[in-house]
Amino acid sequence: MELNILLYLSIALILALLSSKLMKLAKLPNVTGYLIVGLLAGPYVLNLIPLDTVDSLGIIPEAALGFIAFSIGAEFKFSYLKKVGKAPIIIACLESFGAVLVVDLVLIAAGNDVPFSLCLGAIAAATAPAATLMVVKQYKAHGPVTETLLPVVALDDATALMCFGISVAIAKTIEGGVGDNIAMTILKPLLEIIAALAIGIIFGILFRFLVKWFTGRGNRLAVTYALVFACIGLGEMLNVSSLLACMALGATLANTSSFADVIFEQTDRMTPPIFMMFFFLSGAALDISLIPSVGLIGFIYIIMRVVGKMLGSFTGAKLSKANKNVQKYLGFTLIPQAGVAIGLATTTMSIVPAYGPKIRTIILCGTVIYELTGPVITKLALKKAGEIS
Repeated sequence: MELNILLYLSIALILALLSSKLMKLAKLPNVTGYLIVGLLAGPYVLNLIPLDTVDSLGIIPEAALGFIAFSIGAEFKFSYLKKVGKAPIIIACLESFGAVLVVDLVLIAAGNDVPFSLCLGAIAAATAPAATLMVVKQYKAHGPVTETLLPVVALDDATALMCFGISVAIAKTIEGGVGDNIAMTILKPLLEIIAALAIGIIFGILFRFLVKWFTGRGNRLAVTYALVFACIGLGEMLNVSSLLACMALGATLANTSSFADVIFEQTDRMTPPIFMMFFFLSGAALDISLIPSVGLIGFIYIIMRVVGKMLGSFTGAKLSKANKNVQKYLGFTLIPQAGVAIGLATTTMSIVPAYGPKIRTIILCGTVIYELTGPVITKLALKKAGEIS
């Protein structure tokens, strides 16, 4: 018998809550528990939550990612950026480029087609902010690594889109694509980034006036939900990054409104159930049967992406003279990969159809491994850095 969709949501929340107690005993991050129980209850293991139900609840991951991006945007206060200087920008660029370069070189050296290697390597730049932010919030991590990590993860979405656009353009040129389209292929991600930031800034300015007009806590929370949803919806309508739009919304509010701290605190109190359902459903969507199918290429991608991220972040931190702990541990916190990477992999199905299905399978498999291991490694790195008590 198929249950009502609200009963499925109730089951998701109860199982997520129970998993958090087990994770506490095991001294693991809560997000790992949400993912594991979601995986077990999902359609690919016990099938307590059918696949069509997981698909029909797609609005929850979209909303959760929007609020996560909105919270990360709060880290982009001008006063804070003045204090940390150019380090997050340099690190974000080099950790993205490092992942792309290492994966590209090793795949090509292993005898794979250059266009295929470039397209797969380009997706290595993307990092998922959700799991990382949840670990930081759960353990109230604080210190140089955490302070550098949040803006780096926020910038990662933009750098990943740029790396993807350039790599795909080169791949299409090698394959004999039409030369007139190459410039547009490179420029398109830049235009998407500008459009997404513009959406967030415009709604952020509107936000500033609305929180002056609506003074009640409930009304201000409603304004927050309305504008985060507006950024997500408009971003998807225009086919630009809703994550960047929501980050720009949070950053604009943080820098223009004296009520920003109150708004972010309210949002933090109201969003945990959404995040629980998001990670539970993310776990339910993980198809572990893909793991044996990726072979040597998948193994190279999964390992070399992590190597590239660590080398890139270390180099960026060294060049920008960041704190020693940032140099040593930041790379370990950049492992999770999910939404943006899957989106880019899906895009390759139409851009490079000869390689698209294989790339998508490898990325989906990598997501399973990265999402299950990333939060644990992030916790260990922050603990080693002395930022989790």
